[in-house]
Amino acid sequence: MLAQLNSGAVLGVDAYTVRVEVDLGRGMPCMHVVGLPESAVREGRERVTAALANVDFRLPAGRITVNLAPADIPKGGSAFDLPVALGLLAAAGEIPASALDGLCVIGELGLDGTVRPVRGVLPIAARCFADGMTTLLCPPGHAAEAGVVEGLEVLPVPSLELAIAHLLGKARLSVAASNGAAPPLPGTGLDFAHVLGQDNARIALEIAAAGGHNIFMTGPPGAGKSMLARRLPGILPPLTHAEAVAATKVHSVAGTLRPGCALLPERPFRAPHHSVSEAGLIGGGSPPRPGEVSLAHHGVLFLDELPQVQRHVLESLRQPMEDGCVLIGRARMALTFPARFMLVAAMNPCPCGYHGSGTGRCICKPADVDRYARRVSGPLLDRVDLHVEVPAIPPSHLLRRFHAETSESIRQRVVAARERQLQRAGRPNAELNPAETAEYCRLDAAGERAIRGAIRKLGLSARGYHRVCRVARTIADLKGADRISEAHVKLAAQYQDRQRPRSARA
Repeated sequence: MLAQLNSGAVLGVDAYTVRVEVDLGRGMPCMHVVGLPESAVREGRERVTAALANVDFRLPAGRITVNLAPADIPKGGSAFDLPVALGLLAAAGEIPASALDGLCVIGELGLDGTVRPVRGVLPIAARCFADGMTTLLCPPGHAAEAGVVEGLEVLPVPSLELAIAHLLGKARLSVAASNGAAPPLPGTGLDFAHVLGQDNARIALEIAAAGGHNIFMTGPPGAGKSMLARRLPGILPPLTHAEAVAATKVHSVAGTLRPGCALLPERPFRAPHHSVSEAGLIGGGSPPRPGEVSLAHHGVLFLDELPQVQRHVLESLRQPMEDGCVLIGRARMALTFPARFMLVAAMNPCPCGYHGSGTGRCICKPADVDRYARRVSGPLLDRVDLHVEVPAIPPSHLLRRFHAETSESIRQRVVAARERQLQRAGRPNAELNPAETAEYCRLDAAGERAIRGAIRKLGLSARGYHRVCRVARTIADLKGADRISEAHVKLAAQYQDRQRPRSARA
């Protein structure tokens, strides 16, 4: 007898429907899984057999064939355990086949029949609803996540036994509440009010947050580069519902979404160690998984100790920074992962960290300083909009009482500036292409004279010119100005000088 039901699988950060076909036929007792199953899928035979036995069901003697269609796409993960088990019961006549109509089923089975979490529930839920399915059976920890898809009936199922009872009409699983609203913004406890001094860096970070610009900070150890970077998400605009769904899909596929979490409550902040590999940063592996640049989608990627990151790993950032996505090609497939992030990079000015600090503590030779600076390539730095020095706090200032501006106050200006950009161009200033830059970044007469001077003084390339225009446009948006003035251009140009150590610039 043949039974069929629907499940789903993830391909990149998107999902596709998998038709699970179970056939009980004559022959030697065995179970074969076909449809390009990977190891975790093949091992599911043992989990399914033990789980069924522990709910008092014995497999019939005969040849069992499980087909996962479409058969030309590799299937991985453990999400097919529960649909295979229910398909076997339907094929054996233990549950009516009609009960599986319009149903999508995902979940890993424990040997005792409990249903365990799996990856990628949100994209699978969205795909099954788009393909006409009305109900989703999923692990309890993912009910809130799947409930983001409005119109889909989500049934969290804690065990195989309860799933069988529900399909037989002996019990009724509770429908999870829909959770399609925008997520609330929690307090992080990291506030700019706690930062001592660093007014220039504060202004630069506010500009970066308002326009979505990348920023590069240079300064000695303990100056506050990491502290400033970790407070950046607190002044960014809240996630829109569309952004929250897109970012949550990535974390759902990667398995980093907290159980019971519907949508990411705030913009992601990722700070990988400088020993991160290329696959860990950009994505890859077998099967390909999202990297840190994708986990930072619609958020912040913080790379501390930038020269310590391997050169080829750093260079792999150039394409995602330009395109906002990562294309990973394999022999059988090419996958695209989203990667629209803000890069915040930080480094010391030399190997010991104290070059140019005025303390006399630097022990590095000029050649060592130059060699250290050149670990970060010019083409990568050319894709960073703001370069800022973060000097050490003078000892005389450490005991002073400062009344710094709070993150919430800064956020209000950032949100107002971002709204101006979205109304004008539909995107943040950092994402404007050259044609849009020419259209939306109009300068007054004094501003044009100022930018000509900046081109001559800084030797700006065409990319550098557009970069100054975009940053100046963001500064004008923060001030509520319609036209870019001389003051806006001069401030933008101030952040364009690449922060090479002084010995390298001499």
